[in-house]
Amino acid sequence: MNTINKLIPEIEKESLTVIKKYQERQLPKVLEYLNERSTYYKRLFSNNKININRIKTLEDLTHIPFTDKSDLQTNNADFYCVEKEKIVDYITTSGTLGDPVTFAMTDKDLDRLAYNEAISFACANGKPGDIYQLMTTIDKRFMAGLAYFLGIRKLGASIIRVGNGIPELQWDSIMRISPDTIVVVPSFILKIIKYAEENGIDYKNTSIKKAVCIGENLREQDFSLNLLGRKIKEKWDIELYSTYASTEMATSFTECSAGKGGHHHPELIITELIDENGNPVKEGEEGELVITTIGVEAMPLLRFKTGDIAKFYNDPCSCGRTSKRIGPIIGRKNQMIKYKGTTLYPAAIFDVLDNIEYIDHYFVEVKTDDNGNDDIDIIVQKSNKESLNENVFKKELKDRFRAKLRVAPNVKTMTEKEILKICAPEIKRKPVKFIDKRNITNHE
Repeated sequence: MNTINKLIPEIEKESLTVIKKYQERQLPKVLEYLNERSTYYKRLFSNNKININRIKTLEDLTHIPFTDKSDLQTNNADFYCVEKEKIVDYITTSGTLGDPVTFAMTDKDLDRLAYNEAISFACANGKPGDIYQLMTTIDKRFMAGLAYFLGIRKLGASIIRVGNGIPELQWDSIMRISPDTIVVVPSFILKIIKYAEENGIDYKNTSIKKAVCIGENLREQDFSLNLLGRKIKEKWDIELYSTYASTEMATSFTECSAGKGGHHHPELIITELIDENGNPVKEGEEGELVITTIGVEAMPLLRFKTGDIAKFYNDPCSCGRTSKRIGPIIGRKNQMIKYKGTTLYPAAIFDVLDNIEYIDHYFVEVKTDDNGNDDIDIIVQKSNKESLNENVFKKELKDRFRAKLRVAPNVKTMTEKEILKICAPEIKRKPVKFIDKRNITNHE
């Protein structure tokens, strides 16, 4: 425990009042840097007649307009704050909410990224000497894989860079090198478990003790494990740690062993939650996460709307950190679905499908019906349960949706090959599980 406590930055053990004052000392430096270096923000300040010297408190940020994904897509180069000679790494976002955006990073940014991941892995009880197996890509212009590598190295731990997929190589690496931690998209854990069961691998008695999970929720809003999390734990009793991050933030929120939300690193990022009208929400209410980066050199962002809906928790954590925590992401604002009087997010639909043992592949498609309302199609692989004909199979799925969500979407079937052609194109880093046809541009 002493080793872990040494890895908690002092600012993250201070009171919320002290943390706020600390961030307000950093804010003028951020604004001055943007006004001097950023073509985009210098123009924004000028066009909106904003005197940055009057922005002194976090509350004063409300006088500055938001930045959103469309601004980054339309004015990408105007956000760069350094000369090309200083850029050492180019990355792109995953394109979850539209066309990908190119980000640039300097040496200083990579050092910041390493620091962020080191203290984030420390949140998940990481320590020097641990061995991490990366089941995520480190190439394909992906920030996260590189961030994990840099953070684990800074933590003083060891890394096995296996990459995503290839269950056979994953298990060979585990048996050969004996890592104690895997960094992984949680649904892939079920795939490597299935491979182990089919190939006689005693996975419950390997060296793996925990999984740092990325890209998918593991918890309900009350912090209990969701269907995916429970399914993993029932099969393999390892520690599960949720994380939340994005390329735009260059910062992550990671759970500690208390499992009560991802910890905020106030030395790296200023956070806000806003309602549909752009106003701050009351304490304890959900809202869209807005971030301002601290210490980013190449592409800092000011009041960037992430599109993610979440809640903050301000009570001190049993791990010793007193900075705020973020709860499980409720959904993406642009992906909210109004279906038969019920508000849904794709994650809730995924939870139902991930809990059905005989469904390995699926995607969700949302479109507008003839009356202008949202309509949902669930496309799944054909049942491999011999006892079910297709009509019974579809009825069983609809019954499960009614039980969990109170509404039943349309169910369609395709072959596994047809689904994978849509869901796992080679150009994508992540599986495509949600297709939004309500707009001209599909959101994946």
